[in-house]
Amino acid sequence: MPELADYSGPFDPDWSPDKLSREALLKLVKAYSEYIHRVDASWYVTVMKRQGNDEAFACDRHVWEKKLQAYELKLMTTVLNIRGDDAVAVMKYMQATPWASVDRREVEIKSSNHAILTIHDCPTLSALEKEGTGRERQICEDLTMNLFSKIAQYFNPNIKVTGLKVPPRKGYSDCSCQWEFRL
Repeated sequence: MPELADYSGPFDPDWSPDKLSREALLKLVKAYSEYIHRVDASWYVTVMKRQGNDEAFACDRHVWEKKLQAYELKLMTTVLNIRGDDAVAVMKYMQATPWASVDRREVEIKSSNHAILTIHDCPTLSALEKEGTGRERQICEDLTMNLFSKIAQYFNPNIKVTGLKVPPRKGYSDCSCQWEFRL
């Protein structure tokens, strides 16, 4: 059976993604990632408009730190069989997370115990900077640091995360943010 480049043909009562070509599946994965990103942003902004930023941030923090990050870690590491207790294992996850399809990421492995993650063109940061209220400090410096630390600790509680370039962007413009993971 030929692989489909898209679903533009006739209705198929037995359609499923496994009928798609590799290229079509990659487009679908990127579309799903962008959808997840928009859902996350939309609910945050909705709560912020109705209840204020403090409540929206508290909800966001609770959802990600207490529920979704742990779920996503278990899901991605299980589906892709990512194992290990070093910085390389963390970087494999960072490449595989659904968020990686939304922004452009670069990983530099210094050693199995030391890696640098650089995130370029982050749509969240771009939106926050355009908004101009300074929320990037909360989202990028506070929440992201906590989430990246939780990710690292999932693999090894001794991995330390350090923000090398963390918004708000002052003194750098070559990336959105940059993080060091060191065991």
